[in-house]
Amino acid sequence: MFNIGDRVVYPMHGAGVIEAIEEREILGQRKQYYIMKMPIGDMKVMIPVDGVDDVGLRQVIPHDDMRRVLEVLAGERTKMSANWNRRYRANAEKLKSGNIFEVAEVVRNLTLREKEKGLSTGERKMLENARQILISEVVLASNIAEAEAHTLLDHAMGQ
Repeated sequence: MFNIGDRVVYPMHGAGVIEAIEEREILGQRKQYYIMKMPIGDMKVMIPVDGVDDVGLRQVIPHDDMRRVLEVLAGERTKMSANWNRRYRANAEKLKSGNIFEVAEVVRNLTLREKEKGLSTGERKMLENARQILISEVVLASNIAEAEAHTLLDHAMGQ
């Protein structure tokens, strides 16, 4: 169970802070929901309390783990399929995992591929989404502004 004020990550959406725990009636069912405020985009997300395990809600990484995230970003590209469809599905699975290190891998690999060969519209959108997910967690884990997080990621990838 999470508490108000906890910094959490909702896979495929990013990191945020639990602002409230409220009971709501949706589609005729009363349930408790975490109300999560995202630091980027001023968006709020409602997550059923009884469904957190299903969606993979987890705590934001400790600040000490940020060095490892930056090392992943600075690392060598991992082998990816030449087939666009297989590559897309593999990257989508990494994003769904909610694991920040796998998200960082997707950002690194797609950024490098974009520089070398360019990306399809689908992969470009995936890169933007993965980068936003990563930025949101970096902001909360490091207590820095969004612009600083962008700079930190760019610097780690040598941009």
